[in-house]
Amino acid sequence: MSQHLSELVARLRTSGGDYDDVEVKSAAGGLPQSLGSTLSALANHPGGGTIILGLDEATGFRPVHLPDPQALKQGLAHKARSFSPPVQLTISDAEVDETPVIVARVHECDPSAKPCRITASGTAYMRGYDGDFPLSDLEEQAFLAARKPPLFDRQPVTGATREDLDNDLVTTYLRSVREQDPHGLGRFPDDAELLRRAGVTQPDGTPTVAGLLALGVHPQEWFPRFVIQASAEPLPTDPAGSRARNQTTITGAIPRMLEEALSWAHRTFDTSVVSAPDGTVRDQPAFPYIAFREIIANALLHRDLDHWSAGMAVEVRLRRDRLIVSNPGGLYGITVDRLGRDAVTSARNARLIAICQHARTPGTGARVVEALATGIPIVSDALAEAGLPPAHYIDAAIRFTVVLRQQAVAVTPSGDDLNETELRVYDALATGTRSVAELKQELHLSAPNIRKALRELRSRRLIEQLGGRGRPTTYRKLSE
Repeated sequence: MSQHLSELVARLRTSGGDYDDVEVKSAAGGLPQSLGSTLSALANHPGGGTIILGLDEATGFRPVHLPDPQALKQGLAHKARSFSPPVQLTISDAEVDETPVIVARVHECDPSAKPCRITASGTAYMRGYDGDFPLSDLEEQAFLAARKPPLFDRQPVTGATREDLDNDLVTTYLRSVREQDPHGLGRFPDDAELLRRAGVTQPDGTPTVAGLLALGVHPQEWFPRFVIQASAEPLPTDPAGSRARNQTTITGAIPRMLEEALSWAHRTFDTSVVSAPDGTVRDQPAFPYIAFREIIANALLHRDLDHWSAGMAVEVRLRRDRLIVSNPGGLYGITVDRLGRDAVTSARNARLIAICQHARTPGTGARVVEALATGIPIVSDALAEAGLPPAHYIDAAIRFTVVLRQQAVAVTPSGDDLNETELRVYDALATGTRSVAELKQELHLSAPNIRKALRELRSRRLIEQLGGRGRPTTYRKLSE
């Protein structure tokens, strides 16, 4: 097994599930039908992805026997041609635990041809951190819009006037520009001219999209869904039937939204009492506030602003073991693997970012953003200092999601501790439906032992029973 594949399988076994760019199928019974949606989703996924045939997720990613590997490879190549445009694959043989597997590298579809769709049905799929999903009409528009450079933040906001800009935010913005950039943008003494040259307003005084979002009195008058929707999972002590805790919709200009989001985190995050080496005692939040602030700032500044995303909000979901923040629009000009590693600044909304460099939060006077590629390193350092796992970044091309977890917990798959008899029965059913008599003849096991193994496999939801009540009883593995 190559080092890359070895590391990948180790990660899968530790996490207990697929990654957003990796799909694993046992394929013991032939090429799974569900590969159609997976191929489309990975072709639309930034950077493509990998499919591994010959590992069984239900039993801890244990390798299984592939009866006809050549037929599987031919089937994959044939299936790849049933998409528009055709999916580009690199198929290779490999081994896991000295057992042959098939590794198919799915190459990302050219952005100018996205979305990649199943030709017969016309359906295109996208990859989420928890599965493959058909694209909605709006999401398809996002792929089409991504073929052009994003300049939406520079457009004027019809109906808005200079009076729709927040005087307090504008005043601190102008002061910062003149203090920090006195020989550049700050050299213009006339406020109106400076705002125009900065892209806050048009020549006639009409605010731009960037100007209104960064410095507006109430941008949601024109952009109702440029908000943060935040909620937390109910606590065990909450009244029965509670669906959410501290649910809120945060509005306002970006500096005010950022400040209010941090206040929500202070009200909502669980805290624990920890002792420092010097003997002092302090409260430690479930997730570092500074990491949360950077993630929210990135979501607000880098979200897509085109028409297709006008109905979508930045979403914050606090679960018992994790925090999820997502925004419409994927990464722009950078890939997930380069986040925090390269000193690269890439802005979907360049004008908005430039304005927010000099915007200040009204309560604390803090910068909204530095635009120096320091945000992700700050998140990484804060999580490491708190003893938390690294952030998980998922770029689904039209949606970007950050997942923070409270602690790294190895997930044990439901079939990871099957005994030898149960594994033999399970492997036999992976290749097709069997009756007890057929299993007895094939495996040379006693009927009582087979029935005991079948009961255990059914209790773990690894197989299902067919027939019964006067009809022949057979068993089969649950479909992948």
